[in-house]
Amino acid sequence: MSGVLLLIPLSVGLGATFAWLFLRAARQGQFDDLDDEGRRIFDED
Repeated sequence: MSGVLLLIPLSVGLGATFAWLFLRAARQGQFDDLDDEGRRIFDED
């Protein structure tokens, strides 16, 4: 039982951390244009 009392808050904390990191990256525009970078290699200079 004591393991559950440790693992539940730990998993909630990790989930909240990853959610915060994802929202921070989305607000900074990291996911705005995913296709252009992949096509840039095919463009001739």
